[in-house]
Amino acid sequence: MTQMDEASAQSPQRPELPEELVALLTGRLNVQAGPDELSPATTFETLGLDSLSLMELVVAAEEEFGIVLPENALDLRPASTLGDAAEAFEHAS
Repeated sequence: MTQMDEASAQSPQRPELPEELVALLTGRLNVQAGPDELSPATTFETLGLDSLSLMELVVAAEEEFGIVLPENALDLRPASTLGDAAEAFEHAS
């Protein structure tokens, strides 16, 4: 491993969330959060979203992008993370 590879491995890099998810959160659900606050570990609760907001997120995603989210997307709770939602987006058809 080169020094540059080691530095990259040690520096915390923010894993990417699907752009669609970020767009829905900031656009449709009016989440006021900076990019550094939106990570896979961020919970919906910390963004001020409740169960009803999460259902709105699922419906908005299906309408906006013409996708069908898997059943587990309906199991999102305020304590769920953006990473959980990203996984549902990854498996959308």
